[in-house]
Amino acid sequence: MTPVSPGRGPAHTTVGQSVPGNIRTTYGVNLRSHLEVPEINRATHPVDPWRWIETDPRQSPLGVSETQFAVGNGYLGMRGNPEEGRNSKHHGTFVNGFHETWHIQHAEDAFGLAREGQTMVQAPDTKTIRVYVDDEPLRVAAADLEHYERSIDFRDGILRRDLVWRTPAGKKVIIRTTRMVSMVEKHLAVMTFEIELPEEPAPVVIVSEMLNRQDGEDEYHTTDDLPAGFDPRRSEGLDHRVLNPEVTEGQRGFQAHGYRCANSGMTIGVAVDHEVETVDDVAMSSDLSDDASRVVYHVHATPGSVLKMTKMAAYHTSAKVPARELVERCSRTLSRGRERGVDDLQRTQRDWFDHFWSRSDVEVDGPAETQQAIRFNLFQLAQASARAESAGIAAKGVTGSGYSGHYFWDTETYVLPFLTYTMPQFARNALRFRYEMLGKARERARYLSVNGALYPWRTINGEEASAYYEAGTAQYHINADIAHALVKYVWATGDEEFMVREGVDILVETARMWVSLGFFAGDGSFHIHGVTGPDEYTTVVDNNLFTNAMARFNLLAAAIACQRIQDLGDGRWDGICQRLSLGEDEIAEWRRAAKNMVIAFDEELGVHPQDQDFLDKEVWDQDLDEPKRPLLLHFHPLVIYRHQVLKQADVVLAMFLRGDEFTEEQKRANFEYYDPLTTGDSTLSAVVQSIIAAEIGYCDEAFEHFSKALVVDLADVHGNASDGIHVASTGGVWSGLVSGFGGMRDYRGDISFDPRVPNEWGSLTFRLTVRGTHVRVHCTHHEVTIVNLNGGDFECTVQGRRVFVPSGETVVEELDDRARVCLS
Repeated sequence: MTPVSPGRGPAHTTVGQSVPGNIRTTYGVNLRSHLEVPEINRATHPVDPWRWIETDPRQSPLGVSETQFAVGNGYLGMRGNPEEGRNSKHHGTFVNGFHETWHIQHAEDAFGLAREGQTMVQAPDTKTIRVYVDDEPLRVAAADLEHYERSIDFRDGILRRDLVWRTPAGKKVIIRTTRMVSMVEKHLAVMTFEIELPEEPAPVVIVSEMLNRQDGEDEYHTTDDLPAGFDPRRSEGLDHRVLNPEVTEGQRGFQAHGYRCANSGMTIGVAVDHEVETVDDVAMSSDLSDDASRVVYHVHATPGSVLKMTKMAAYHTSAKVPARELVERCSRTLSRGRERGVDDLQRTQRDWFDHFWSRSDVEVDGPAETQQAIRFNLFQLAQASARAESAGIAAKGVTGSGYSGHYFWDTETYVLPFLTYTMPQFARNALRFRYEMLGKARERARYLSVNGALYPWRTINGEEASAYYEAGTAQYHINADIAHALVKYVWATGDEEFMVREGVDILVETARMWVSLGFFAGDGSFHIHGVTGPDEYTTVVDNNLFTNAMARFNLLAAAIACQRIQDLGDGRWDGICQRLSLGEDEIAEWRRAAKNMVIAFDEELGVHPQDQDFLDKEVWDQDLDEPKRPLLLHFHPLVIYRHQVLKQADVVLAMFLRGDEFTEEQKRANFEYYDPLTTGDSTLSAVVQSIIAAEIGYCDEAFEHFSKALVVDLADVHGNASDGIHVASTGGVWSGLVSGFGGMRDYRGDISFDPRVPNEWGSLTFRLTVRGTHVRVHCTHHEVTIVNLNGGDFECTVQGRRVFVPSGETVVEELDDRARVCLS
């Protein structure tokens, strides 16, 4: 292996040929082929391009359906539990960033290990609305249902359920419910419950509840049916009371609770209000305790009359504000909600999503089920990010407790591209969240004996929460991932003001970390040792290709940003230098480290080694006839670490993010080598493999990888969708469509297109927002049509040719044979 010290990119004079004989036959191993995609039961989940539908509650796995039918806005999320509360697998109402802390007990302690765990807390649950007819409870899983349909509508984010129940006494009952977490009113959830007896009268009782499920057992004394065995992807359990009551109050239909977390000190206020509409006689009662409150309506229902109950719930949280004040805020939120009314709230919700889809929709001329799955994924991105604002975007959004509600590199690498090119304000919010964490990142750097700032691998409050440092803290590349997303945002938006005021601080402090972490060898080359790349099946290695390539970008980006700000000549550069104690010698050191960064290349195989020693390891030779997936649940880490086996396509990801630094021949050779060694155990991998496969013309592989990624949560491909939506995978689906099949790249702000529309589709259409200009791009196998919808003029390249699209105009560009490769 020859370390190459690049100037502008890897040395192209030492490029080898593709892997001799192709690794697929050389080793006789193809790990990824064992991850089969489960079929979606279309009798239960019929195809609708704008809705996800369930027609039989007994046929869907409970935990999976609760995730699929969750509603949220990035701040507040409610899992898709049935209104009646039963049957449920994982109850859950979550507020982004609302968490408890706990002391991490290390089996063998060491300096600098994470000390304090952080776990998302279940907020008080306001979803439960029970109904009794003739004192018979509705329990959907066991009821005699003449009709049932539940759907989540991507056009307005409303969960609807319509059913016809025949009671044991033979009475027909029609029930219609809705549940919505508002995109406009960030802190508000709105639920409606309608019941009608069209044939016979009956006494009806509706019980609306608010329950502290975090600390109490289920009201029916059942526990979540957790799968057996170890799984680090799940949330930690807490062995102490978490929510300590500070406010408990109510009058008639209004009830409120305020709590403070025992260790983190975070506070939450939750309040509900009710309104009932009916021509029949109604009696109301209520009761209240520290961990539960109920409002009960007794109605003598007459045939043909409709009883409608509207329930609004408000949630406010804080790190410091007293619970009493938060309850007062909830009261004001509810007052505003009552004033606006359900119809107006639902109408503005639809307006919000109309705008979202006008900026974000991706359309394919292909099977309707493909279109349905695409919109499901994009809809989940809206639910995870829209109102996250001052918080991060968690790996599961606000749909489940998987990964304890932590924020990872997922946001910057997989979610930010979608936000940057469709809803850039949301991307800006996510980047500002990282800026606000910079102080704690500086503290973490000192613990790890490096300069500048080191962002935590997994966190909620800015402190490192990863107890397993080999696959956690050692992933220093998160610094470069954040820097990369920041620079791409500025390229795409032209938001230089953000860079000058805040972004430059991130770039400077992350660059400082790389220079102090790495070292110059005697020949002047710059090395980075003892790190873990994105592939968590290969840990604590030297000169990881991905890490080094991204660190090089980080260093150069910091130097270039500083030069640009200095060139502005508006006097702000001096203030930045003073604020960051920054000098020209330090900036020159960043450039020298970047220029001499080790990017290893193996002449014999013609590939970039994933790390310095990766190619010297034995290829995975375990019995694959009945594979155990994921490997991390079935093999000791040391067994995995000593083999050439990948959880995630490490080098392939580097070739996507830093694609202009690799030749086409290198991309093909690297893909051929690493793709068969990649297990598919990570939901973050398939989309990237699809993108590079499309670029190099491996259309079957591209479509296969994309097809698996597209239904990760709809088909529960990895068996853990019950823990929440795989938000990064949904973002990756957008990149697979736009960057993979649409061939969109953005290098230094120069947008280019080189489409590879799959043979299975007739066309692909997507929208982009670039520096305030909104365009629609329509790709076929033969041409690209670019429509400049509004904003300024739009410039790009199509297969290397410069294209200029004036504002309001349309340009059609014919494609050469490269775009038709998927037709061969």
